[in-house]
Amino acid sequence: MKRILKILLPKAAYDAAKQCFYALVKAKYRTLGRPARQGESAKARARRLREGFFDKYCTGRGLDIGYGGDLLETNCTGWDFEHGDAQYLRGLPDASFDFVYASHTLEHMVDPGVTLANWWRVLKPGGHLIIFIPERDLYEKKKTLPSRWNLDHKHFFLLDRDEAPDTIGIVPLIRRLLPGQMIVRAEICREGHTIDAPDAHSDGEYSIEVVVKKMPAP
Repeated sequence: MKRILKILLPKAAYDAAKQCFYALVKAKYRTLGRPARQGESAKARARRLREGFFDKYCTGRGLDIGYGGDLLETNCTGWDFEHGDAQYLRGLPDASFDFVYASHTLEHMVDPGVTLANWWRVLKPGGHLIIFIPERDLYEKKKTLPSRWNLDHKHFFLLDRDEAPDTIGIVPLIRRLLPGQMIVRAEICREGHTIDAPDAHSDGEYSIEVVVKKMPAP
C-alpha cells in the first residue's frame, strides 16, 4: 500500500500524509507502549544463544535502537521513532550504556556516519556496539536504490567494501569513523536463508552482524 500511494500521490501530498500517519502512531505508542512483535532480532535468537552471543556482548544495561517491539533482551531499553531521531539520540547522556544494539536501522538513516558517531557516543568504554543490517546481495538482490522491498532504505550495505553509488562497506565505514574501536566480530548471517530468486523476498537471516568494542582510553 505504501509503495502504491507513493506512486499515485504527488510528492508533497505523500510526504504530508506520511507525517500525519507517523504523528498518530507516535502518539499511540507514547500512550499505550509498543506491542511485542517478532522481527529480525527474534529470528536470530536461536543462533545467538547457540553461539553464546548474549554472554559475550550483551551484559549490563543495553540500548536497543529501532527495536520495533522486538526487544533484544530484557536488560535493554528500547528506542524507536516515538522517542526521537535515532540518528542523534538526543537526551541520552554520553557513555550511559554497557552495550548498544541496532537491528535493521542504519539503512534508514540519512547520514550513517553521524548516526554511528552518536551510537558510539552513548556507549561506555569497554562496551560493545552491535550492528545488524540487511546484506545487499542477500536482501536487496540489486545494486542500486530504490530498495526492492523497503522504500525507506536510504543505503545498501556490504560487509567489506563500498560500491558506488548506493552501497556502503560497513567495516570500512566503522574503521574510518569510530575512534578507539576494535572489531571483534564481522560476519554475514544467513541461517535459514533459502530464497535467492531476485523477485522473491528472502527468508531466514539475510544480515551482516558486526560487533565493535569501545576500547578504554589508555
